Amino acid sequence: MPIKESELILNPDGSIYHLNLKPENIANTIIFVGDPDRVERVTSHFDSIDFETQKREFKTQTGVFRGKRISVISTGIGPDNIDIVLNELDALVNIDFNTRQIKKELNSLNIVRIGTSGSLQKAIPVDSYLASRYALDLNGMLQSYQIDAISNPDIEQTFIEQTQWSLNKARPLVISGSEKLFQVFADSNLSSGLTATAGGFYGPQGRVLRLKPQDKELNKKMDAFQHENIKITNLEMETSAIYGLSGLLGHEAISLNAIIANRAVGTFSKNPLKVVDNLITFALDRIAEKL
Repeated sequence: MPIKESELILNPDGSIYHLNLKPENIANTIIFVGDPDRVERVTSHFDSIDFETQKREFKTQTGVFRGKRISVISTGIGPDNIDIVLNELDALVNIDFNTRQIKKELNSLNIVRIGTSGSLQKAIPVDSYLASRYALDLNGMLQSYQIDAISNPDIEQTFIEQTQWSLNKARPLVISGSEKLFQVFADSNLSSGLTATAGGFYGPQGRVLRLKPQDKELNKKMDAFQHENIKITNLEMETSAIYGLSGLLGHEAISLNAIIANRAVGTFSKNPLKVVDNLITFALDRIAEKL
């Protein structure tokens, strides 16, 4: 049965609604960045750029780096934006826009997030790099989908018990990243761990300006959390949504984090742009060599 126009929304030119993209505009390997201005920080390394567009915060450039076709897309901030970006990217490769039918043979994308994050552990310093082996979803967006196939209930239950998680909040969900991409990006200078994803920057991450958070001790509880040898290493706003939707849709995803703040000791990078630029060059080299 064809997908209704109200569900799969296309622009008059045939591109998908929010991203303003057609299937031929994207590569099989896609780099996610949050900030639209960071797209060019990635593509400035490309040998050529053959396509670019922008609609709202969603900016895309597709080109070639060392013979490898790559797309770079800015997602904006937060899991709600990731819901838009990943569903529309999946539609571009797995739905026939002419018939509005799901394709019989499904395609899998390689998705690499290059983002900034704050460490929750003293041992993970500012200006270091981290690959998220797991993601902890604290915002509830993924609960809109059938998630049993991607959850890790043992880790989730340990987190709920150790943090005395409020029943008024969405149930935490732990999702694994792509083992395939984890091996591609494995490096002695890259630590790994469990990345927590909040639905906001202030209260959801324990920051206090004028509003008091529901649990003022939550960050300390997260710092102390441990399940077997798994600890929460860092906190940001997109990774769990990327891992969850990629897992459900059959795509490979990894989140690479430039640690520009350490919440445990209260420090912030003196040169965050350089930290991000170094992570960009590392990621591009690995993509060209191994993907």
